[in-house]
Amino acid sequence: MSNDQPSPTASSTPPLTPTSIPSSTSGATTAPISEQSIDSQFATHKTDSDSDSEPNKDQEESHPSPTKHLEDEDFSENVSEQDRETIKKVAEDDNISQPKSYASILVEQVIDAKETFNRSLGSLFTSAFTAGLEIGISLFVILTAYSLLSALFPAEYDHYALVLSSLLYPLGFIIVVIGQSLLFTEQTSLLSLPVLNKIEPVSKLLRLWGIVIVGNILGGCLFAILMIGLGLHMGLYSSDNIDHFSQHVLDYDWWVIFGSSVLAGWLMGVAAWLVTSARDTISRIVLVTLITGTIGFLGLHHSIVGNVEVFSGLIYGHSISVANYLIFLVLVLLGNTVGGVVFVAILKNRTFLYDIEKIKAEMPKTEFMKRQNRD
Repeated sequence: MSNDQPSPTASSTPPLTPTSIPSSTSGATTAPISEQSIDSQFATHKTDSDSDSEPNKDQEESHPSPTKHLEDEDFSENVSEQDRETIKKVAEDDNISQPKSYASILVEQVIDAKETFNRSLGSLFTSAFTAGLEIGISLFVILTAYSLLSALFPAEYDHYALVLSSLLYPLGFIIVVIGQSLLFTEQTSLLSLPVLNKIEPVSKLLRLWGIVIVGNILGGCLFAILMIGLGLHMGLYSSDNIDHFSQHVLDYDWWVIFGSSVLAGWLMGVAAWLVTSARDTISRIVLVTLITGTIGFLGLHHSIVGNVEVFSGLIYGHSISVANYLIFLVLVLLGNTVGGVVFVAILKNRTFLYDIEKIKAEMPKTEFMKRQNRD
C-alpha cells in the first residue's frame, strides 16, 4: 500500500490519503480515520467483546461498537478539529437500543474489509473454497424438494414446483454468512470500500476478488461432482431434474441474464449492508433469509450458486455444453459485480460523504470552542 500521497491543503480539495476514510468534495478535509485507527478500533472491539461482563455494567458496555471509541489521536495530524468532531458525531454508535447510524455501518464495513485485505493468501483461498462448498447445499436441498414437488404437480404446473423449491435457496447463504466464509457476491461491495476511500489500491482488490472467485468456483464444482452425484445415487432426484433446473437458469437471452445478475448483486450488497447493521445473530439470519429468499423466489442469477447449478447440468445433464457454462459464468460474474459495487458501495459511500458535509454545515464553530474549553 502506498503512503506517499501529497498532504492536503486548506486551499484546494485534497487527495484522500491511503490512511483515511473518505473526505468530502468540499475544500476542507472531512475527518479521515487512519489505518492505525481502524486497527485500534478492531482490536478494542475484540478486547471488549472477549472480556467478561460484570452484572452491574450497562447494556452498552457489554455490546461495544467499533465506532464507539473514536478519539482525537485516531485521526491524522492534518485533520482539523471541526472535521474530527464531525466524524465522531456522524459515526457515533453507543446506544444499542437505537439503529446503527449510516456512518457507523460504513466505518464498521471498512474495518471488516481491511481485516480481509490483511489475511494471507492461503487463508483467503481456503475460506472462499469453503464458501463454494457450503453454497452448494442450497442446490442439493432445492433439487430434492423439486423432485418431490414435480411428482405432485401436473406437468403444466411444473413452474410452481420450481418456485416453491427455490424457497429453500437461503440455506447455503445462512451457513456461509453466519459461518463467515468468503462469498464473492457478499464481498464485492464490502471489499471495494477501502479502494473507494483510497485505503487500498485497485490492484490489490482485483487480486483479492480473483482469489475469492476461483475459490468459490472450485469449491462449487467439487460439490457438484461429489454431493450432487451422491444425491443421484441416493435417488433423491434424477438427471432429468438436474437438467431441467440447469436449463431453466440458462433459458434467457444474454442481456436478460446480465440484468438479472445485476439485480442479484445489488440485493447481495444490500444483504451485506443489513447484516452489518444487525446487532445479533438471529437478526442476521432473518435478514439473509429474506434477501436471498427473494433472489431464489424471483429466479435471479447468482454467480456462485449458478456455477453449481450449471456445472451440475454440464456433468450430469444432457443439454449443457462447456461453452454454455463459460459464457454464463462470465456474464453473471460481471453482472453481480456491477450490482454490488455501483448500486451499493458507491452510492452508500457517497451518501456518507453527504452526511459529513451536512453535519459540518449544521455544527457551528462556537460548539467546537465550547467543547475545547470543556476539555
